[in-house]
Amino acid sequence: MFRIFGVTLRCSTNAFGMIYLNENDILTAVSTEEMIDAIESVLKAYENKDFHMPRRFHLDYGPNTVLLMPCFFQDYFCTKLISLFPHNPQKNLPVLNGIVVLHDAQTGMPLALLDGPTVTAYRTAAVSSVSIRHLAPKDSNSLGIIGAGVQAFYQAWAACTAHPFSEIWIYDVQPEQTDRTIKRLHTILKHVLFFPAENVQELLKNTQVVITSTTSDEPVLPEQSELLAGKHYACIGSYKPHSRELPQAIYGLIHQITIDAEEAVEESGDIITPLEHQWIRRDQITTLGRYLLDNSRDQDREETTVFKSVGIALFDLCASKLIFENALEKGIGQKIER
Repeated sequence: MFRIFGVTLRCSTNAFGMIYLNENDILTAVSTEEMIDAIESVLKAYENKDFHMPRRFHLDYGPNTVLLMPCFFQDYFCTKLISLFPHNPQKNLPVLNGIVVLHDAQTGMPLALLDGPTVTAYRTAAVSSVSIRHLAPKDSNSLGIIGAGVQAFYQAWAACTAHPFSEIWIYDVQPEQTDRTIKRLHTILKHVLFFPAENVQELLKNTQVVITSTTSDEPVLPEQSELLAGKHYACIGSYKPHSRELPQAIYGLIHQITIDAEEAVEESGDIITPLEHQWIRRDQITTLGRYLLDNSRDQDREETTVFKSVGIALFDLCASKLIFENALEKGIGQKIER
């Protein structure tokens, strides 16, 4: 039973039609800690394969990409339609746009429309933060983020929930974008010191955990093993077979790489290319969920570690379910009449 707009309802009846949840609604409904905990649980659930998730539909049109991502799990199913237009910043528009539709799995009735970029950014940041929670050096106090787009804001926010960082260094090829992101982060992370890095090398020299969040096709980290060693890397940017954020040098520093889902082996150049060139072996790759289930959380904390995420619809469904149920309890969202 839930209360929405002053009325007590069973969500499965869908008597109220649908609700629309924008970015502010989503952030009000769910805390970063709740989101990280939920994503950690679903990373483990992924290993049981107790869900139905067809391969996402991927359409490229020039430099632009459209993704259609459906998934059934337990009491709900959802579909995310998302677009990635890398040249949008030149038009003062976001790269990522789209919508998530959440349905009741018993009736097929639509329950909610959720802002797609916010769901994507929030759950992606939570996935990275699970890796930071369990793989980052325990004494880390400084976080570096390469790529200062919308995702950087969520990544920094969630990372500081998962680990007590006192410094954040941010680098972007557009310094004004770095300044905007730092200004926004100042409003929620008042205890953290922020530094705009002049270049990637400066960022690496001053950080122990690094998040790469770019649309680059070429590695954004240098081929300098001495700068790369001893850190944890959470890489979320490359989602196409030809796209890479990681240099060859980093694969010689690691004995294992964790991924969010098996799809990464087929979708990301950060996995495909090193396998093709034998920089790593297939048996060096494991899912983060399997890593957690094997109770090896305290291993590798002082070594160079890499986590690669491509994102799957199961994460969107988990995040949307949590957001929707919390929103109903708190009376958040705009009612949509049918």
